Amino acid sequence: MNYRHHYHAGNYADVFKHVLLLQLIRAMQRKEKGFLCLDTHAGRGGYDLSVPSVLPDGKSRAPEHPAGIGRLWGATGLPPALNDYLALVRRFNDRNGAPSFAKASEGTAGEELKFYPGSPWIAKLLLRPQDRLALCELRPDDAEALDFEFARESRVTVQGIDGYIGLKALLPPPEKRALVLIDPPFETKKEFADIARGLRDALKRLPGAVCAVWYPITERARPEDFHHALLELATPVLFAELNIAGENSELRMKGCGLLILNPPWQIDREIRAVLPVLRDRLRIEPGACTACDWLVPDK
Repeated sequence: MNYRHHYHAGNYADVFKHVLLLQLIRAMQRKEKGFLCLDTHAGRGGYDLSVPSVLPDGKSRAPEHPAGIGRLWGATGLPPALNDYLALVRRFNDRNGAPSFAKASEGTAGEELKFYPGSPWIAKLLLRPQDRLALCELRPDDAEALDFEFARESRVTVQGIDGYIGLKALLPPPEKRALVLIDPPFETKKEFADIARGLRDALKRLPGAVCAVWYPITERARPEDFHHALLELATPVLFAELNIAGENSELRMKGCGLLILNPPWQIDREIRAVLPVLRDRLRIEPGACTACDWLVPDK
């Protein structure tokens, strides 16, 4: 599974991940004291959705954003968290010169969606003067793109290193507060083990760090054992999941989830309020469902 491909940008997994990331950042900002937002697998800063996606074998691949953010773009009657998210995407479009035919708060179907922000820009657009953003990216081409993208941003640093090494190198920050996003490509079977080890390293350096881990839900990458391993960290863990199809679906990736260690106060209520809307808007097949609960030891 490789999520650096351009055609994934703005798909349902991105919508889910970025809506929850926005909620987490807003929750961190309820306190006046600044914090470090650390993205361990930052990828590229953003994506031009009008550029055709070409696979390494030269074949083109249909974009996935029409079934993701495309189902929210121009929608009305959405909860505040989704309107907040869509406003950020519009800001990113305006920043990149996309024509806008409506006010940012309206979201009418006449607006053109051309650019989509990755998690680095979702975070950057939300930073206060007292907050900082650190981006880790191992792939040289993506790291170079990030460095170019944020070269003039004084509160953003780009590290061309393995994100798990970044957890050791960048924690604890001077602010003594951090929101860590771990969003790896899941290209190897040992990714869950690498994440668990990285979380141990992070919490040793900053026990109160808020750590958010995105993961896919597929036949190969099943999170149950990973959930169990995190209980050994003796840290409060909340998980949220979105499935766009049922158990018997033939879709390769039926859903995705986000684990949150040391979750901010009442973030579970905020996530539960938005998940049903994401399910109803993004479902592909019957059986779509959501979950949001705390990890507890088996009785």
